[in-house]
Amino acid sequence: MTDPAHAYRSRSLEGRVALVTGATSGIGQETAVGLAARGARVVVVGRDPGRAEAARKDVVERSGNPDVEVLLADFASLEAVRGLAREFSERHPALHLLVNNAGIVMTRRELTADGHETTLAVNHLAPFLLTNLLRAPLLAGAPARIVNVSSDAHRFVKAFDFDDPMSERGYGFPTVLTGMRVYGMSKLANLLFTTELARRLAGTDVATHAVHPGGVATRLGTNTGGFGRVVTLALKPFFKTPAQGAETSLHVATDPDAASSSGRYFADCRERTPSEGARDRLAAERLWALSCRWTGLDPAETAWTT
Repeated sequence: MTDPAHAYRSRSLEGRVALVTGATSGIGQETAVGLAARGARVVVVGRDPGRAEAARKDVVERSGNPDVEVLLADFASLEAVRGLAREFSERHPALHLLVNNAGIVMTRRELTADGHETTLAVNHLAPFLLTNLLRAPLLAGAPARIVNVSSDAHRFVKAFDFDDPMSERGYGFPTVLTGMRVYGMSKLANLLFTTELARRLAGTDVATHAVHPGGVATRLGTNTGGFGRVVTLALKPFFKTPAQGAETSLHVATDPDAASSSGRYFADCRERTPSEGARDRLAAERLWALSCRWTGLDPAETAWTT
């Protein structure tokens, strides 16, 4: 097993600021360890204060870097995401590395306080909003990088369902399988977001890529009901460890070659070709416009270049 606290020390991030969402367990926490081990000031984002503080202490202990801080936000709340962006920007004028790692799987349809289907809200709308709200510190931190944690689960669907984006018809029986379809659509949204973001970042010295961490034994499947938990436990011996799952995120975050272009998809630390639906530029543009409407962003705020 690769320990990110050792494998990534050779690529120094001294003087750089990194923000990692969903960093209180699993892949996100291991990503934070790897970045801190390379000297970055790491901002760990979670929603539970106790778990976030425990994660901060673990990252400090394993990386040997005391420069780790905590910010709190529930990604099911757009207002909380706005608060996170505001608080980060007040503390740090520049951001050099944003890892959009937080994710969720649901087996029944639930709506957030904003009226959005929870899986799409947490997995796509929250990072879409956060990334655009952090435009100023990312541009100030250039050369900067944005890593969007997607998944090969995006292949569960052929295309983003613009006729039913909030999955009003998306859930049914069996709940685990239909929940994974909705999850897959949210991961496809991550890739379409990356595609359109890369186009908008042209000429800014900020690069973005999406990654597939692989099947990883994390807490992600623990809220999928009794059957889902049984399946998750049964498959656990065949999954990667969280440290192994973090390797691709860390590779894309630190590899100099990843700054030479933008909008690529990586798995097992190598570039891969996503599905045809993920490469649909018109769908990417359409989803961007809808995401602005859903999150209340003025499209002018998402231009990136003037």
